[in-house]
Amino acid sequence: MSRMVLERFPAGGPRGSWPAEEFALARRAEGCPAEVVMDLEEDAFLVVVVQRASEAGSQGRG
Repeated sequence: MSRMVLERFPAGGPRGSWPAEEFALARRAEGCPAEVVMDLEEDAFLVVVVQRASEAGSQGRG
């Protein structure tokens, strides 16, 4: 399995603001199984979709 990054959000957003979670929620409402993960090295939240190897290969991403 691999992950495709849909969007990146800086971790230092305003207090009480959750833009990555809001973006992922909107994608899930569209039927895309998006989730939020933390990239510690980049200090950012990533909205990702988990793909099986066959799906990743068919889209040319991995």
